[in-house]
Amino acid sequence: MDKIGVVLLNLGGPLAIDDIEEFLFNLFMDPYIIEIPLGGFPRRMLARFIAKRRAKKTAYYYEIMGGKSPQSELTMRQADALEKKLQESIDANVYVGMRYFKPYIEEAYASLLNDNIENVVLLPLYPHYSRTTTLSSFEEWNRVTRHPGRRMKVIQIDDYHDDPLYIGAVSARIGEALAKFPEDVRNNVHILFSAHGVPVRVIKRGDPYQKQILETVGLVSKNFPNPHSLAYQSRVGPVKWLGPPTLEEIKRLAAGGEKNILAVPISFVSEHSETLYEVNYLFRKEAAQAGVRQFEMMPALNDSPKFIETLTGLVLKRAKEF
Repeated sequence: MDKIGVVLLNLGGPLAIDDIEEFLFNLFMDPYIIEIPLGGFPRRMLARFIAKRRAKKTAYYYEIMGGKSPQSELTMRQADALEKKLQESIDANVYVGMRYFKPYIEEAYASLLNDNIENVVLLPLYPHYSRTTTLSSFEEWNRVTRHPGRRMKVIQIDDYHDDPLYIGAVSARIGEALAKFPEDVRNNVHILFSAHGVPVRVIKRGDPYQKQILETVGLVSKNFPNPHSLAYQSRVGPVKWLGPPTLEEIKRLAAGGEKNILAVPISFVSEHSETLYEVNYLFRKEAAQAGVRQFEMMPALNDSPKFIETLTGLVLKRAKEF
């Protein structure tokens, strides 16, 4: 078998406070994020306007997180660990292509060309398929590889929300997080699964994201006796989004007398602003004010051995198609 190139696809994040506006500009230039009938210069003007307005507010989040997003560093660690694991079985190089910040998908493609890779596996670090994440990254890959040049055989991994190894990796992380609670309450801690929200209109058009989130929650929750619920976070804009909002669910649980909550960011596989700021800082603070005695967050899968095993299994299974 010829050498295989695996491209880990992720959102990316600012590497410094000064990068925030560029990151947000790239985000709002994505037609899968802002669905308005604008292109070219008008879209650029709108994206620049929104990015400038939000950059100052967003800077506060990153200051709390240490001045940058850790996502790029964590994705690089995932890539290194995956490459080492894959090379135990096949000849493979692993590359990183970010959708909205460095290293961009275009840079990953240039590295593949430089290394003369002809067989490529695109592996999104989104376990659940959505046009707002997975499809957007695939379309960006198609855009940057559209120009004339050497053809590659490309295999896309669409999702792995119900993969047994993935379910096992999440369950192991939950078990580690539950260990932070006193043993006498551990089995009664409320597990609050929190997924990144998407507009309801996206789901109505046939996007499988919500269905896949529900399937993951159902599979994972079978491994625990704890009560659980599902909510959605990171809503932006005036349109209707999936609900209930995570913060409202926390307040509802607290009002019902819940004193112990474990938040599980179920749609995220590496730490970034939605976990480190939104869940572990903002939601934690609000939970304490609402009367929750102990609030913990399950760490993201990051480069945990079980998650690297998950990614390895996904690649090895599809590599047989080359």
